Amino acid sequence: MKAIRVSRTGGPEVLEYVDVDTPEPGKGQALVRLEAAGVNFLDVYHRTGLYKVDLPFRPGSEGAGVVERGTNIKAGTRVAYATVTGAYAEYAVVPEERLVVLPDGVDTRLAAAAMLQGMTAHYLAVSVFPLREGHTALVHAAAGGVGALLVQIAKQRGARVIGTASTRHLDVARDAGADEVIDYTTTDFETIVKDVDVVYDSVGRTTFDKSLAVLARRGMMVLFGQSSGPVAPVDPARLAKNALFLTRPSLHAYTAMPDELAWRAGELLEWIASGKVKVRIDREVPLRDAAEAHRALEARETTGKVLLIP
Repeated sequence: MKAIRVSRTGGPEVLEYVDVDTPEPGKGQALVRLEAAGVNFLDVYHRTGLYKVDLPFRPGSEGAGVVERGTNIKAGTRVAYATVTGAYAEYAVVPEERLVVLPDGVDTRLAAAAMLQGMTAHYLAVSVFPLREGHTALVHAAAGGVGALLVQIAKQRGARVIGTASTRHLDVARDAGADEVIDYTTTDFETIVKDVDVVYDSVGRTTFDKSLAVLARRGMMVLFGQSSGPVAPVDPARLAKNALFLTRPSLHAYTAMPDELAWRAGELLEWIASGKVKVRIDREVPLRDAAEAHRALEARETTGKVLLIP
């Protein structure tokens, strides 16, 4: 089968399109014929070595397709998954407890676009800081894959949402439902935003300090990414002034148990099937051109999900 392999860390050029043996599923596993794989900043962090992974490895933590063989899941079942590496390929072996059966109304490409980013938005708004009416949330990168979904879920839960985005992406944040949008290329959000209950920050280094500064008393700083680079070490005493909370959550921790994964993914996919949450697919790229997909993502050219198609 065809797959992408990373034998050394570095730029997009280290993503090699190669022939490898089709994997064989073991007990409790399924062989999935992938129809789409999602491209995420997590994949970039693995490729560059920011997040350590044993070399060589096959990138990709999110995919969807059809079961070819399994222990407890029938062949022909449409499924999707996240947080299992190796999705940049024509086939993947996935633990059956990590697979989610797709409902009618959600095709495999839409599912591949939604699983990792959609469940991230879900756990942020529903579990880490459970938003409700009366809350105000600041969402950085509100036009991005997670950001636009997070805005939609936050509004669904009754919160007021302020989103930051670049000039060319402001309309995406507005369309997602943001009550107010700030162009971070021309405006310092710290001069406008005050006393928000929660900041959802996937940017990291360039936004972290100012995000802390705009939180209300007992507000929560949710750092769930670092697209601009890692944040410098933080003195916990900085949180004392307004009794702030700081957390660095991960999707894996919020989907670790099979029943929680089933509930979170099931609710998300139900919202997508009903039209309550809309997933924006920016582009579909052939698997062989994975390097181009990474370049587009890192250059912030995308306003939605990038998919690799085997």
